[in-house]
Amino acid sequence: MPRQAATYDGVPASTLAGRLEVPALLLFDQVGSTFDIAHRVGPDARAGTLVLADEQTAGRGRHGRRWVSAPGAGVWLTLIERPSDARALDVLALRCGLYAAEALDDLAGASIGVKWPNDLYVGPYKLAGTLIETRWRGTAPDWVAIGVGLNVIAPDLSTGVGLRAGVSRVDVLERLVPAVRRAASATRHLSDDELARWKRRDVATDRALVAPAFGRSAGITREGELLVADAAGTLTRHRTGSLTFAEPPACS
Repeated sequence: MPRQAATYDGVPASTLAGRLEVPALLLFDQVGSTFDIAHRVGPDARAGTLVLADEQTAGRGRHGRRWVSAPGAGVWLTLIERPSDARALDVLALRCGLYAAEALDDLAGASIGVKWPNDLYVGPYKLAGTLIETRWRGTAPDWVAIGVGLNVIAPDLSTGVGLRAGVSRVDVLERLVPAVRRAASATRHLSDDELARWKRRDVATDRALVAPAFGRSAGITREGELLVADAAGTLTRHRTGSLTFAEPPACS
């Protein structure tokens, strides 16, 4: 395992753990991926254990895509939780995104949008993504690793991506970590209230799509499925895949 770091943006690890109210903080200057560390310690880790790194050399997103994770440019973390309700895992990525967007709004220059199944946007710019990996014991979940990558600086290191000037990574963590923990502790599928909150932030509402199917986005179900309406208005449900717009959003 890589050697642990003593501070994060000048804040001692023990102080940061207390401010985030997590039982354990594994802090590193550089790792391949925080997921790799989480999977090493996950079987014996307490719920709420946080793996945090200044840099990832092999950060990953959905479908094995590489996530650029330069030092100082963003928040790269994996949170270990032990959910009690397997049904809630169906919507955990969506919940984490929704709760994170709500918690981070006051750090952004505009309302943070959500994109099925796991992305956060400020205007046309991708702010963050989440990735969930679950380990099972028989038919019940044992623990989950919730990965979040959030760009404080754009991957080319030259432009902001929606957070207000002067926002620190510790500011982000103090809002993000409690929000993700609340999402992980929720049970059942999405409630009517959560669906309404998602709809208000959904960047895909009535947008033309080419994937996971041709048509227009028509929202999500309480089970976390994407609804796509074809030209005749027939709805299809999609649980897996990526959402791709027919036309990219205009940059302002």
